[in-house]
Amino acid sequence: MNPLVGWSLAGIGSALAYFNYGWLGLALAFSVIVFWLLLQFSRALRVLRNAGQMPKGTVASAVMLHTQLKPGLQLLQILALTRSLGHKVADNPETFVWRDDSGAAVRAELRNGRLARWELQRPESEAGTAAQTDQPAP
Repeated sequence: MNPLVGWSLAGIGSALAYFNYGWLGLALAFSVIVFWLLLQFSRALRVLRNAGQMPKGTVASAVMLHTQLKPGLQLLQILALTRSLGHKVADNPETFVWRDDSGAAVRAELRNGRLARWELQRPESEAGTAAQTDQPAP
């Protein structure tokens, strides 16, 4: 959710609670907002804890990760998919790489904290083998 929309809804909800129930309504609205922020913080910590337990820049299957990515994902959402911190290879644009055991890699570029571009990089030996098997036998 866009933070501007979220905070706008929180402000409108707080105003409605105050006008309908006075200070008790405002206290309830404040409690709900704090609870929501604690849930978001807890989710972020859980994702980072899980990602911190895996080796940096590794993923079970680069091909599966490549199929699950879509434009606009935030880094926290990508970390939830990979369950691993990415290996940072560039700062501008912010670029991370995840590799699997076969040598395939996914390179993800983030702009303004959101996934803008990604690509699957196959190992050299696999690409050469695939090209040979696609040709008909004489």
